[in-house]
Amino acid sequence: MAIALKKIAALILVILSLSLQSCGSLTPTSGLKAYIDGKDGYQFFYPNGWLPVEVNKKADAVFHDLINPSENVSVVIGTVPEDKTLADLGQSGEVGYKLIKTAIAPPGSGKSAELLAAETRQLAGKTYYILEYAVQLANQQRHNLASVVVSRGKLFTFNASTSEQRWGKVKPIFEQMIKTFAVN
Repeated sequence: MAIALKKIAALILVILSLSLQSCGSLTPTSGLKAYIDGKDGYQFFYPNGWLPVEVNKKADAVFHDLINPSENVSVVIGTVPEDKTLADLGQSGEVGYKLIKTAIAPPGSGKSAELLAAETRQLAGKTYYILEYAVQLANQQRHNLASVVVSRGKLFTFNASTSEQRWGKVKPIFEQMIKTFAVN
């Protein structure tokens, strides 16, 4: 019971700190709603007007825009050995290329992807890789942002995806969503 209360208190503190960052000025965080998964220990913000959807067993959570359903965010959770860190998996660019081969555009999928940017950020003592991709599907070009982190023997991947035509318009909100993804 005490551990559960500590986890809840930690989540509330993270939400409060994110909320306080936006006080005093209108930022992209206004207009976003919080999603908290207490069971798996992660959270993120997503736009008002987006809805949860069930697509497959691979994704732990998926939300998409009501008006533009191909705009979406998802969380996929994999396992890594308990003693491994994100840095043990490689630098940001290396992990970005590995994700192309295993998740974004695996061989035989008919997709191709290019890693456009890879950076590292720190949040609450954890290392996150922020990755940006151009993805070519059979009939559409897409733009993806991803946040990757290792915690408690799990590899969390938060992905935000839109069509290339909409990227210029939604870029600020997607970048804000990526920055709100956090694990405990």
